[in-house]
Amino acid sequence: MKIDEIQIRVRYGETDQMGVVYHGNYALYLEMGRIEWLRKLGVSYKNMEEKGVMLPVVSLSINYKKSASYDDVINVKTQLKKRPTAKIEFEYEITNNKGEVLTTAHTTLVFIDIKTNRPVRAPKYLLDLLVD
Repeated sequence: MKIDEIQIRVRYGETDQMGVVYHGNYALYLEMGRIEWLRKLGVSYKNMEEKGVMLPVVSLSINYKKSASYDDVINVKTQLKKRPTAKIEFEYEITNNKGEVLTTAHTTLVFIDIKTNRPVRAPKYLLDLLVD
């Protein structure tokens, strides 16, 4: 399925006193990867919400392998796991500039109608963009 990669420089405020990235910040890196994956596909969260659909995370799984540190440049690879239905699943791999795997992760998000707060199928305009 479609893959995208972004690079992020670790900021000082994302680290602890030892200069190591605080574990909770990896969820933010995954979100950045996911937002850019959608943006490069031609979809923005803002536009999706304006059209009445929100996309909350319902499941997050992260496996920590190695630490990232202050000022490291990390690569976040985001991959769609399978064609979306009422949910969309992504797999991630975060590596450092040496190509070492720091983190692997998986998220599941659900398409929700903003007015009813109920799950809905993936918007057709999104599915149309996934045609190879």
